[in-house]
Amino acid sequence: MYDIIIVGAGPAGLSAGVYAARAGLSALIIERIFAGGQIARAHIVENYPGFPEGVAGVDLGLKFKEQAERHGAVIEIADVTGYDLESGEKKIVTADKIFKAKTVVLAMGAKYRSLGLSSEKKLVGAGVSYCATCDGAFFKGKDVAVIGGGDTALEDALYLANFASRVYVVHRRDELRGQKALQKAAAENEKITFVWDSVVDSIVGDSSVKAVRLKNKKTDKMSDIAVSGVFVAIGTMPETEEVKDMIATDAAGYIIADERMRTSLPGVFAAGDIVAKPLRQVVTAASDGAVAVYSAQAYIREKE
Repeated sequence: MYDIIIVGAGPAGLSAGVYAARAGLSALIIERIFAGGQIARAHIVENYPGFPEGVAGVDLGLKFKEQAERHGAVIEIADVTGYDLESGEKKIVTADKIFKAKTVVLAMGAKYRSLGLSSEKKLVGAGVSYCATCDGAFFKGKDVAVIGGGDTALEDALYLANFASRVYVVHRRDELRGQKALQKAAAENEKITFVWDSVVDSIVGDSSVKAVRLKNKKTDKMSDIAVSGVFVAIGTMPETEEVKDMIATDAAGYIIADERMRTSLPGVFAAGDIVAKPLRQVVTAASDGAVAVYSAQAYIREKE
């Protein structure tokens, strides 16, 4: 039995792993794909302390992973298929193993939100993408569209401008929600064009993206913009589907945790983008992970 099992190896989970191992707790981190989480999507991270020139998201994720492992945390790549969190002995079920622990930190993060269009689903991987840093280089010299108006959309647009001939930023409102610094950089980039008050009606193409069909929310006018790629950047949804019936969440599905990252279940803590909170950044996720382990350690002491 482990002292602590951490589900998810993003900044929150890996930070939890570092703090758990350094505290002398036996710690297992379970991750279904690869360590790093959402930061692997970021071309450059400029707001994490200690990197004045910025750092590639993938590189930062790998540094988190290396640090957790160096201190003794074990990382297991596996899909979690079930949870037993309501008893004193916590169980995390994967395809071929059942792991047991005294405490659990839920740090599964969030997934990309889709437009919900059948044409979008059909063309995923054929011009429709949710990761500009993953797929941007495929669109060198081509026109692309970014859907959204927040930080991620602006970061994606700026990154894609390094490759594409033209980047159309399609936003449902007439003003952006992203940071002012990102807005200024995007507005000053001659390759970026904003399309205001518009939503995507459909994505045009049979075997690959040919255009994006837009509807103006004020005039109801339909129009097509010829593009080879559509990058959807409209936010995320928490990965709480498997636990939401056993743990308190808000209306959007994010786990409700207090300032010590304690959830509604004793011995179960939450950290990172999965938590209901006002700001989701690498630095806040790392902080959550540290606090969650501090609280888990106190919980173990109380029980013993």
